[in-house]
Formats: sequence, C-alpha cells, structure tokens
Amino acid sequence: MSDVTIDRAPSLGFLPAQRAASRNAEIIPMSLRTVHFVMPGGVDDLAAPSGGNAYDRRVSLDLPGFGWQVHKHAVDGEWPRPGQAARAELARVLRELPDGAAVLLDGLVACGVPEIVVPEADRLGLAVLVHLPLGDETGLDAAVAAELDAKERTVLRAVSAVIGTSDWAVRRLVSHHGLAPERVHVATPGADIAPLASGTDGVSQLLCVAAVTPRKGQHRLIEALAAAADLPWTCTCVGGLGTDPEYVDHLRGLIRQYGLQDRLHLAGPQAGAQLDASYASADLMVLMSYAETYGMAVTEALARGIPVLATDVGGLPEAVGRAPDGGVPGILVPPEDPAALAAELRGWFGEADVRRRLKAAARGRRAALDGWATTARSLAGVLTRLPSESRRAA
Repeated sequence: MSDVTIDRAPSLGFLPAQRAASRNAEIIPMSLRTVHFVMPGGVDDLAAPSGGNAYDRRVSLDLPGFGWQVHKHAVDGEWPRPGQAARAELARVLRELPDGAAVLLDGLVACGVPEIVVPEADRLGLAVLVHLPLGDETGLDAAVAAELDAKERTVLRAVSAVIGTSDWAVRRLVSHHGLAPERVHVATPGADIAPLASGTDGVSQLLCVAAVTPRKGQHRLIEALAAAADLPWTCTCVGGLGTDPEYVDHLRGLIRQYGLQDRLHLAGPQAGAQLDASYASADLMVLMSYAETYGMAVTEALARGIPVLATDVGGLPEAVGRAPDGGVPGILVPPEDPAALAAELRGWFGEADVRRRLKAAARGRRAALDGWATTARSLAGVLTRLPSESRRAA
C-alpha cells in the first residue's frame, strides 16, 4: 500500500444545489467581503467523493449568507506531498493574492508545504481548516507520518487561525501541536434533514459509507460479519475504490475467503439519488474507522433516523451524540475488536427492545441536528477575526 496517500473524511455524495439552503439558514443582506478558499483539485469530482470535499463545497455555498463571498482556488496535486508543478501553482495562487486578503486553506493542501505557506502568513490573513491531522492517516510509514506531522505543526503555529471539525479535533490540535487555544476554533459539519429511511425489514440491511481505505477499517467489518454469518444480514459498502487498490483487492479476497460474496457488496462511490436510495433501504449504519475527527456519514445516517454502530474513536462519539431526551442513537465498540462488533450485531438482531430504543433515539437526534448554516456561521465568525490589510496598517 502507498505510504504517502492521505484519505479524506468519509466518502459522501455531493449535496445537490437544491439542498444548498440549510433548514435554519439566515440570509443577511450586506455588502459581501471576499474569502479566497484554497482547496484540493478534484473537489467537485463526484466520481471520487469524500467528506472533506463535501464540506468544502457546501460551506462555499452557505458562506455568502453570512457576509462572505467565496473565491475558490482548486489546486491539482498529490496532496499533502505534491510534485513540483503543484507546489509552484500553490505558490503562485498565494503570491498573487492582495495584501491583507482573507484566505481559508484546506489543511490537506496547506499542512504539508510549510515552505510555501508560512512565508505568506505575515502578509495574508490565513486560516487553515483541518479535516484530518496528516499524521493520523492509517498505514503511513512511521518516518513519513513523523515528517508530515512536523510540517503540519509548523504551518498551524504560523497562521492566524486553525479550524477543526469537532470539539475533539480542537482539543487534539491544541494539545498535539502546542497551539494557543484562542487561535483554534470549531466548525462542526452540518447535516440536511432527509426523509426517514424506510429500511428493509427493520433489522437486516447494514450500510457502511466510507472511502475504501485502511483507515476506514472495512477489513474489521468483514471479519465481524463473518463471525456473525449465521445472522440474516446483508451489507453494502459505499465508497470510492480508487485510493488504495491493494487494500480493495485484500478486502475482495477476505469476502471470498469467508464466502460472503452474495451478502457483502463493495458498491463503489455513490452520489445524489443513488446514495439517497442506499440510505433509504438501510436499517443500521456501520463504521469501523481507526481515526475520525467527526464522522459526516454518521450524521447523514442520523438525519434519516438510522441508528449507528461505530468504533469509539476520535470525534465519532460526538457525531453520534444524544437525542434531546438523553437517548443514545448508536452503539460504540472498542477499536481493534471485531468480536465486540459481532456481539453487538447479535444484540441488534436478537433484542427487539434494543432496536426500538436505538431507532427512537436516532429519530430524536435527527430532529436536533444542526444544519450547514451553523457551520457557515462558525466559519464566518473566524474569518471576521482574521487580520486584514487595514488592521495591519493600524
């Protein structure tokens, strides 16, 4: 497997334009200020969806409602370790921005190239949006992970503001990189409330929405499902297959080894109506990640009233959350423990009271989820505090 590929957040479909206005959106008439949003090339490629790309696209649509016109700069490259052409293009983009410009940089682009970003930190108002700390990617060579971690620290210490996608992520960035807490802010991903999932029979259709990479742990899911093969489940894994072909081949081998070809399907990436249909038929969302800063696939499921079974890592407990009455709409299992997952699956199938409790909590959590306008409002607040040319002159 590659030792330099950084996977995005969960593989999600692009939210179509008709969903652009969040349910709690505020349209505030004002003269718009401009923020330059620097993001990876391919951010609009629906054939390779990711949570980070979906987040970037969506906040670009919603920020104008809070006073910020977004000028997008998508820079092609093998981020976070780009080739010379990509490095030169990023340097050009930043160099040509006017003094004092507000700039929001996707961390996948910014954090691996301090020699390009840091020299611009005194001239521009820079904020870095960290979807996943670079060193947290699963499967990296230890030396590569340490190198990326050090570069990220240099960038984040130099810029005016850092944005994490959960309270957990903010705490980790502050403690791990030694950042001043007042410079690190949270902008949690929003969710669009969707029609309640009808499911199949209320129990047996499992859905995993995540890019097929080692960090998402699909091999642990397959092992757990193999241990519960006597139960009448079927499982669809939705997510891009192109990031790590060697891992995909490994998963297909496991599926054949355990004789699960007719029950567990690697469906590839989905978007729009196709992804909606997969959610609509799901009875339970399953996610076995090794690391997540939040978990957009979790809230996408909860936005349809689908309970969740996930690993207890990073920001996933925060994404699962609680219903207003305190009910927990999911089950969290220890990482590295397929047996625990198999045991919880047996409880899901065997105990109708457990299913009723989880489904009720999922519906309660659905009604309480924040929309994307809350995310955009948080980002706008950070951008407003960035140093501008006029403030520097003062």
